[in-house]
Amino acid sequence: MKNEIINEADLFSKDQPALHNTSGYEDLKAKVENVDCRIGMKHLNENAVSLVLTDPPYFIDGMDAGWDTKKLTARVKDGVVGSLPAGMKFSVDQGRELQRFLTPIAEEWMRVIRPGGFCLVFSQNRLVHRTAIALEDAGFEIRDVLLWRYEGQAKAFTQDHFVRKRKLTAEGKERLIQKLGGRKTPQLKPQGEMIILGQAPREGTFVDNWDKWETGLIDVKDPLIGATQFPGTVIPAKKPRKRYGHMTAKPVNLLQHLIRIFSAPGALVLDSFAGSGSTGVAAKIEGRSFIGYEIETEMAICAQERIEGILL
Repeated sequence: MKNEIINEADLFSKDQPALHNTSGYEDLKAKVENVDCRIGMKHLNENAVSLVLTDPPYFIDGMDAGWDTKKLTARVKDGVVGSLPAGMKFSVDQGRELQRFLTPIAEEWMRVIRPGGFCLVFSQNRLVHRTAIALEDAGFEIRDVLLWRYEGQAKAFTQDHFVRKRKLTAEGKERLIQKLGGRKTPQLKPQGEMIILGQAPREGTFVDNWDKWETGLIDVKDPLIGATQFPGTVIPAKKPRKRYGHMTAKPVNLLQHLIRIFSAPGALVLDSFAGSGSTGVAAKIEGRSFIGYEIETEMAICAQERIEGILL
């Protein structure tokens, strides 16, 4: 079975109608549905997808199943959420909630992906184990953990200003500040984000699986990043300058790089959390079909417009 251009009849299951909650975008090779992926993916056929490439909610600082871009933007000011630096609000329940959220979604990925197909999932570093468990419990084989390497900004905060607000004598405040010695909140400068690499079990050998499904093997002859080297697990790419209103937008060239390696030309790429559409843009540039789901209407419209116009 070749990875030919996907049409409407092949893309969606026969017993449910296709969703068209966003109007004005009729390109069946690349489309975004303005719907919760947990609903939208149920309309996909089994074995319809060759590659899942997605960036789910992070489940920190309000970036959970109720993700609301406008509310999050209003909450996060100058790297601070409330009185804490971004990412410092911590609870062990965050990871458990993320795993509970992702598990049924991963089960749908397993249903719709072809045997041997790859599933690449970005994850907040401190919760990456929960993402991996959700994928593994759904039946994916965890092949590796990749690292998107970038140059971030230090987010650690000194505690001196908190000391100065305390009801202490001037001498007491100075003593405590001196004892702290300029120490900051436990946040080293971020320089990377992890990507879980899962793979659906193959049918037979690598050769047999590729012959039937065109999945399960990687293409390393023309990587976009580090083109003179064999592609590695650490992938350097600058953060995008323009994020189209999305807080965690990914660089298109990074997504192109992953799509080139882990899918064949003409393959169908799925992004269950399409955001501003970067994965769709990358897929279309690389000659792949694309289906994405985005629950926020403004983001879904933005994604459609970007894919239609190939706005990087």
